[in-house]
Amino acid sequence: MSSRSTGIKNRAAATIQISSEQILREAADRQEAHVPEAVVKIHDAEEYQAHLRDRRKIFEDNIRYRREHIGNWVKYSRFEEENKEFERARSIFERALEVEHRSSELWLRYAEFEMRNEFINHARNVLDRAVQILPRVDFLWYKYVYVEEMVGDIPKCRAVFERWMKWMPDDNAWLSFARFETRCGYMDRAEAVMRHYVNAYPSARAFLKFAKWAEFEAKNASLARTIYEAALSELEPEEVKQARVFKQFASFEERQGENERARLIYKHALELLNLGDSGQIRDHEMDEDVSNYEQSKRDELYKTYITFEKKHGDREGIEGLVLTKQRAQYKKRLEEDPFDYDGWFELAKLEQDHGEVDAARDVYERAVANIPPSNQKDDWRRYIFLWVYYAVFEELTHKDLERASQVYETCLSIIPHKDFSFAKIWILAAQLHVRRKDLTAARKLFGKAIGMCGKEKIYTEYIALELALGEVDRCRSLYNNYLKAMPHNCRAWSKYAELEKAVGETERCRALYELAISQQALDMPEMLWKGYIDFEIEESDAGRARKLYERLLEKTGHVKVWISFAQFEASAIGKGAEAARGVFRKGYDQLKAQEFNEERVLLLDEWRAFEKSNGDASTLAAVDAMMPRRIKRKRMRDDANEEGGWDEYFDYQFPDDETGAAAGNYKILEMAAKWKNSMAANNDDESDSDGSDDE
Repeated sequence: MSSRSTGIKNRAAATIQISSEQILREAADRQEAHVPEAVVKIHDAEEYQAHLRDRRKIFEDNIRYRREHIGNWVKYSRFEEENKEFERARSIFERALEVEHRSSELWLRYAEFEMRNEFINHARNVLDRAVQILPRVDFLWYKYVYVEEMVGDIPKCRAVFERWMKWMPDDNAWLSFARFETRCGYMDRAEAVMRHYVNAYPSARAFLKFAKWAEFEAKNASLARTIYEAALSELEPEEVKQARVFKQFASFEERQGENERARLIYKHALELLNLGDSGQIRDHEMDEDVSNYEQSKRDELYKTYITFEKKHGDREGIEGLVLTKQRAQYKKRLEEDPFDYDGWFELAKLEQDHGEVDAARDVYERAVANIPPSNQKDDWRRYIFLWVYYAVFEELTHKDLERASQVYETCLSIIPHKDFSFAKIWILAAQLHVRRKDLTAARKLFGKAIGMCGKEKIYTEYIALELALGEVDRCRSLYNNYLKAMPHNCRAWSKYAELEKAVGETERCRALYELAISQQALDMPEMLWKGYIDFEIEESDAGRARKLYERLLEKTGHVKVWISFAQFEASAIGKGAEAARGVFRKGYDQLKAQEFNEERVLLLDEWRAFEKSNGDASTLAAVDAMMPRRIKRKRMRDDANEEGGWDEYFDYQFPDDETGAAAGNYKILEMAAKWKNSMAANNDDESDSDGSDDE
């Protein structure tokens, strides 16, 4: 068998399609019928005992087959329980415990069995044995104390809790003990339990749980405050520096209406944890000590402080708090990556929006000092905008045009002009000189920019400046240099010609167009030809315009040129409709010779529109007779990635192309269309006659 994977040759849809509904129906039809278990009817005690023996034999076989499977033992015991054979059920549990005595689930099932059937002493014995064997399994202890509390034996329940606490369980066990004493009304005992708890686990979590219990369950605010204060003074520094301690302490004081105490706690936390004014700028060693979880908690603490100030503080304090936080975030971000220019933009805008002028200038100075390390232009794009924003800030905010000019000069001295340059900086610097009314400096800067940068935008801006000042001779000189540097630029030729046209120099304008179209390489020659022809039409020189059309058609036979030429002949300065028809005919013949069917259709559409507005019925009928028939054809795919298959495309069948085999094919198609129409008409007649007979 060949190792080469065979591709799919036929990608067409299958002839037989299978729906999801059909699949579901077949699955339902083939599903086997459910056979219910036989119903056993017992008529006397002997049959009942026989039934029990049979079922017990099945259970015993299952146990022998999988002795370690606890489910078999539990099902067996459940069966005996349902038949009120409690001794047998108890015996089964005991046998199971001999197999797996460390199964906590089995001990729990055993105890629940005794409780369901109200054998309380048996349940106590089972649970006592269970906690002796498995003292670290909490849910057995929970079940044990639940049994004692439900039967109302408070001393025994307390004794079980005390036995449990000797094993130093988790937090929930201590809280359960304290809540039990609270439910019984012994608040002193409950407090003693919680104090024992915090002594056993001297951690922030234990103190916070103790304080929460004192506030919400014991309803003792002074005790809760004492616990919070003890946590801050007695715990280790690592435990005290947890943000949740301060957050819960401040929230407690806020709930008690002590807003000033809460504010002091928040401020102490911000100072201790290096938040707020310190800007979260910590030493590297401290950053390593703080985990991501603790950092998120500190962020939540700061947000809680902001929310507290919004509720209980004044406006200035709130705004200062938010600004300090934002500055801290930006400083940290920029310390990590000083080349993050977007961060510098945002920080400078923050300082500008809130009136910190000197701070904004300092930000800009520090930002532009981070020069990109590489000489790649893409790396410099965002950096250059820092200089632009800096100069605009000095000009608009400080009204210091001299300093803004110095900013641009410094920027231009930093850019490596041998590798690349930025026309925007040259133009903005020159425009600033214009606003300073220093035209000489602006012209010198533009001239230097042309020599060092030489981009098209610099030429256009310099020419626009001189044109606004009315210096036509300077504009001509600039256009000459512009075209020497970029002779292929059709836009420059057009603008130069429009300048000469605007000042009334018709011959100079015509000479420029002639010189432009004689260039060997042009980026948009159609712009020049169109501008030249429109110029001659505006000058009402139909002969020159007609010659231009003829010269253009010698270079290119594009259908749009033929259409424009015909429309020109049909206009007021043209030779009239007959000349336009001649252009249409000549263009049609040339496109036909070149076998450009799509272009022929476009030309005929324009010709027909022309005849509708300027011709009569005969000329319109003549054009309509030339309109092609749109037909659908097929061709084999020549795609290298696919094998076989056909593509459909549309083609045009022109009446004047009907020669030889093409004419025969066209007649066959026409006869087929007529036959199809006649058959459709006959079917309509038959349907009408059937409808009348029914009536």
